[in-house]
Amino acid sequence: MVASWNVLKQERSLVAFPLLSGIGTALVVASFWVPLFNTQSLNALQHNHGHDTTAAYTLLFLFYFCCYLVTIFFNSALIACALDFMDGNRPTLGYGLSAAWERFPQIFGWAFVASTVGLALRIIEERVGLIGRIVISLLGMAWTATAFLVVPVLIAEKRGPMEAYKASASLLKESWGEQLIGSVGFGLVIGLIGILPALIIGALLLAAFPKAALFIISSGVIYLIVLMLVQSTLFSIYQAAVYRYAADGKAPPGFEDEYLADAFRAR
Repeated sequence: MVASWNVLKQERSLVAFPLLSGIGTALVVASFWVPLFNTQSLNALQHNHGHDTTAAYTLLFLFYFCCYLVTIFFNSALIACALDFMDGNRPTLGYGLSAAWERFPQIFGWAFVASTVGLALRIIEERVGLIGRIVISLLGMAWTATAFLVVPVLIAEKRGPMEAYKASASLLKESWGEQLIGSVGFGLVIGLIGILPALIIGALLLAAFPKAALFIISSGVIYLIVLMLVQSTLFSIYQAAVYRYAADGKAPPGFEDEYLADAFRAR
């Protein structure tokens, strides 16, 4: 995480990609929610109780797909810049966006695959009991882990969506096994050093200055948004570094071999 932070310090513009992704996702949510709310279709879809579920699932798939497409596109741009930086260059925002646009057919295909899997897991989860939900959750975790390097493969190797997924699963299995722990570590560190202290300080400030509640809460929300943007950027840089290590067998500049080798724990 420190190595990823050092990259971000040198290329601060990378944080713009998660910001653009967040704005794009918010626009997608609004484009679905506002028309449904205004036409009172949202309530009908939520309470159809099995009637016309095809329409509901079709709409849900389109929503998933649009969100995935926006997220994957900007994540691809970020990872393209991170990989280029690790090659000794100084990439620009334009370089990242251009690289992602060049791979747009592959990104589109992967967004379709990911949204299809996401919807399928959602449908199955709604139809099974508690044990079934646990199994589906484990399957979802396995899918997420094996797809960890899909975007770097799409960007660096120009493979199709399913080829990229197979390559991602193969790289992980050959290098470290199947239990991904890197994302858990990033989330834990951000929670302990960023979110938890902020919540404690915010609570103390609210107790001491209740009249400034609006300012304190607004500042806290802005802080958390910035923190999430930084975390997302760091994790994408980490993804790029893990891919480079898996593909080349050695860590990129600024990263230690032993840290990347421990990014996954063998079962």
